[in-house]
Amino acid sequence: MNYCLNTTKSYHAHELDTLGWELTVCNALYPENSPCRNILKTNASLGVSLYRFLEKYIPFSESRNVLEIGGGIGYLLRDFLELNPNLRATALDISPYLLNRQKETLQKYNVRFIQADALKKETVFFTPFDLIIMNENMGDLPTLIPQKGIVPSPTEELLFYQNKASELNSRYYLNFASDEIINIGALMLLENICRADVKYIYLSEHSCDAAVPEEMQKLIDIKPTATPEKITLKGHDEYTIKFSQLQKIAEIFNYKVRRGPIADFLPIEFSNKLTAILRFRTPATDEQEIIQQFVYDLYKYEYLILTK
Repeated sequence: MNYCLNTTKSYHAHELDTLGWELTVCNALYPENSPCRNILKTNASLGVSLYRFLEKYIPFSESRNVLEIGGGIGYLLRDFLELNPNLRATALDISPYLLNRQKETLQKYNVRFIQADALKKETVFFTPFDLIIMNENMGDLPTLIPQKGIVPSPTEELLFYQNKASELNSRYYLNFASDEIINIGALMLLENICRADVKYIYLSEHSCDAAVPEEMQKLIDIKPTATPEKITLKGHDEYTIKFSQLQKIAEIFNYKVRRGPIADFLPIEFSNKLTAILRFRTPATDEQEIIQQFVYDLYKYEYLILTK
């Protein structure tokens, strides 16, 4: 099969200058008056809810060195540091714009900032960390897209990622289909972090494996697909992640795996009003549209908690 390469590297490194148009779950929950908080059982930011959830699986008293890769504006890491000032935090981002935003958000804290491409880091870079977090950003990593018919000669970069896909397919029995979109960047980065024997890893992103409970299928239309799906955004495309493949790699490295929708730690407080909003084919207000998208994301996003 011939492939082309989808990469957002140039966009994030040279063009990105705002996140105002992209409403992540983290950003949607950060304002205290966010309408998204009103539909949850716990009125809190994503970082606070995630930290309390991870406490069940990670002994933070013994896990001090934390790396967040691609931390957006820095809200999640700020919540972690407010809840646990003893953490020694590092923020790594390919985007100079976002790294500067993180410096502003985290200026009160002793955080090390690194502008770099995580895929270019050697395994030894990740070894000192007790916990590595990648929240809502793995879809930005390089993706191999199958192409039919006559295609241009592959570039050196494309050949590199195709060879890596072949290696990973053989090494981890991933059984790529001939017409399957491959999350090659996500697979490579997780393998490298696992090789570093990091004790605790948290990942979350839109998942092509996602599904909703049967009793909610009339309200939320999410079904698993055989291959990652394209998400078209300003200036670039992202792809949903095949979490079953990430899970397989982690298990081969002997990680214990907990996996589910982020609704597990952001549970919804259902009401007649919310049910009515979810039933609307066309939302009547901006707030209703935001809530519909937010609830969809709570089940479309999956997470992995990997522990040694």
